[in-house]
Amino acid sequence: MIVNEDEVYTPQEAISILKISDSTFRRLVRKGVLRAAKIGGQYRVLGRELLVLLNPNLPAKVKKAYHGVIEKLGDEERG
Repeated sequence: MIVNEDEVYTPQEAISILKISDSTFRRLVRKGVLRAAKIGGQYRVLGRELLVLLNPNLPAKVKKAYHGVIEKLGDEERG
């Protein structure tokens, strides 16, 4: 299954993607490991949150790329 980072997933879909139980899903949300919004009494999870959980190195890679771009822009300004 392909996870779209901009898609909104139900708890059942997230549980299926992550291959976890309902209780594990709730525990991850409660501890803040998996960010989810409660809308109309039901949780919804953005695909990007699932991707971060599946690939914990992703934020570090994004941060590294960001700093690389900032350094390059700084070098261009200096001339």
